[in-house]
Amino acid sequence: MQRLNAAGPQHPRRVRTLVLTPTRELAAQVHESIRTYGKHLNLRATCVFGGVGIHPQIAELKRGVDIVVATPGRLLDHVQQRTVDLRFVEILVLDEGDRMLDMGFIPDIRRILKLLPTKRQNLLFSATFPDEVRTLAATFMHDPVTVEVARRNTPAELVDQVAHPVSHDRKRALLSHLVKSNDWQQVLVFTRTKHGANRLAEQLERDGIEADAIHGNKSQGARTRALKRFKDQELRVLVATDIAARGLDIESLPHVVNFDLPHVAEDYVHRIGRTGRAGSSGAAVSLVSHEDRPLLTAIERLMKRSVELKVIPGFEPGQHSPRPQAEPQRPYRPQQRQGQGQRRNFGGQRRAA
Repeated sequence: MQRLNAAGPQHPRRVRTLVLTPTRELAAQVHESIRTYGKHLNLRATCVFGGVGIHPQIAELKRGVDIVVATPGRLLDHVQQRTVDLRFVEILVLDEGDRMLDMGFIPDIRRILKLLPTKRQNLLFSATFPDEVRTLAATFMHDPVTVEVARRNTPAELVDQVAHPVSHDRKRALLSHLVKSNDWQQVLVFTRTKHGANRLAEQLERDGIEADAIHGNKSQGARTRALKRFKDQELRVLVATDIAARGLDIESLPHVVNFDLPHVAEDYVHRIGRTGRAGSSGAAVSLVSHEDRPLLTAIERLMKRSVELKVIPGFEPGQHSPRPQAEPQRPYRPQQRQGQGQRRNFGGQRRAA
């Protein structure tokens, strides 16, 4: 931004910097940071991503902008409609490069690269630097300088990590107990699946704990509202899939809970990295059933340290939830299935990012 400002505004304004991010939330957050840092600069920025109407974005681009923050799918929609011109881009930023790989965005990124000027500055940011990211960097960067700000796959030293052994079917009861007995006010909880996130948020609500879920199947409006309520501390628990593990900067977040341990050990580091940021301390709690033990072992091997195991009285492994009493049988009455006649769209989730 300092470089762009030093060169002064162009007339007409052209897109001179393009920032690509893998998720809508991260795009919105980067755009907000640009607005904050550039409050007193003569630079215009806009943010384009899917899940919301394209026409306000088209109007903003027509007015002329210096910086575009975008998710790859929606940017290519604008390219197809000829509502964005990338021929004058001077700086390309790829944020969360490893997440781009995970989410299958590389073909889209290659298409975008072909639309940019050959001579430009390239910046690639990545929380981890596996061989696939090195290969990606080698395809469009020339003799790049590497800057590392922390050892690879190292969780923040200020994060206190603990694992509570518990039977799988008592995880939800234990989570409610921990939130209530410790008076936790702001807790980010990670589940493995979208359905699991919804179900857990509903169960916590029934337990009297304000909770909501955020994941890829939620509308953009619902995702934005839930995240804002959580940041404003109006929401006690935010249940998320790994879409929220990267990039989201929630100020002074005190607690992260792994309701389900991730299958990829590196994702554990990203998840717990949401707490203990900017000098603040934080706690990362994992609920570990017998089936989760191999995943915990892989995480400890990656971090080269063990995670303290602490059994919570009343929730010892092997204790199972009491079986619900059988309801009296009712006479069978055929009824239409909920949602019958509605079409479900199983495709396009990645492009919608």
